Amino acid sequence: MEQQGNNASMTVPWRSRPDLFRIGLLLCATGAVSGQFQLEPLNSTVLQGSDARFNATVQGNWQVMTWTVRGLMVVNFPFTGNITSSSEQFSARFCSSGDTSCVEFTIHNVTRSGDAGPVVCRILGDYGSKTAHLYVQESGTVKVSGGNVTVVQDQQVEFQCVTSAWFPTPTVSWTRNGQAVASLYNTTSMANGDTFNSTSVLKFQAVGNATVECRATVLSLTSPQSSSVFLVVVPKPPDWTVLIAVVVSIGGFALLVLLIIGIIFCYKRREEKQPNYQDEMSRRVRPHSQISGANAAGQRQGQENAGYVPEGQTSVAPNELTDSGFPQSNGFKVYKVADANQAGNGYSGAHITVGESGVRKHRHVTIV
Repeated sequence: MEQQGNNASMTVPWRSRPDLFRIGLLLCATGAVSGQFQLEPLNSTVLQGSDARFNATVQGNWQVMTWTVRGLMVVNFPFTGNITSSSEQFSARFCSSGDTSCVEFTIHNVTRSGDAGPVVCRILGDYGSKTAHLYVQESGTVKVSGGNVTVVQDQQVEFQCVTSAWFPTPTVSWTRNGQAVASLYNTTSMANGDTFNSTSVLKFQAVGNATVECRATVLSLTSPQSSSVFLVVVPKPPDWTVLIAVVVSIGGFALLVLLIIGIIFCYKRREEKQPNYQDEMSRRVRPHSQISGANAAGQRQGQENAGYVPEGQTSVAPNELTDSGFPQSNGFKVYKVADANQAGNGYSGAHITVGESGVRKHRHVTIV
């Protein structure tokens, strides 16, 4: 009896093995079915205003597929193709005609506030669900402030680029004549509500004319937004500093020399004029002394004037006398007055002529 009991106890595990095998097969089949349902892409980044697409690939027979955006079911897609959508913004279709294994779900004109977040695809039955994430970016504006710039060659020039209303913070870069500019600019960003503004400053030394371009981009942009200005470089004027310094130095030295020469010349003229002035004074004083001496000698050595007629003479009628006391006749009478200095080096005399009208005429003659 014990052996039978032992045998009975030994046969219990063996009888349960077929059930365990069936359970294992069922689990493997369930895993295989679950693995045949795929959702792509699991992460999608799009630009606001564009379309976002997700593809669900199912192998096997399925009945109903649903799509949920941010917790709200927006599309009901049965295998028969009678699609139900909550709005025109959401749509679903087979990837290709006659292929029921691939379904394309599209969100049109996506917005960051309404569509960004989880996107869930669920297939009724044993397929389960898969979740993807939608990221929406915003493209703002970009502008190089100040416009075109004209500078002198070798002058430091500065450009400022401003980006507004971007999400997330854009990547800002600069180009000069189409070539990327590295490590010559600095960019700062600041939140403005739910978007970002950035300011980038570029500095470099102007060498020649160039087209300066500022670019801003985010991951979802196929090509960056840009703003460009023109840099005009004029030739550097010649440096006259050294020449001016030399000319000023030479001019100052020449002026100093001329000033010294002028002072010396004026001093010499003054020295020359001093004796001449004394000589001139001597010459002026000498004639006065000679005249005084001559007058004194004349007073001492005077001669008798033969033409003198005393006032009391009776031989001459009163009507025959002129105003000066000389007798008047019908003709001219000349009276000669001898000079007291006749015995000298010259002869000097005075002739008085009286005309018929009684007018006296004097003539002085000096013979040297």
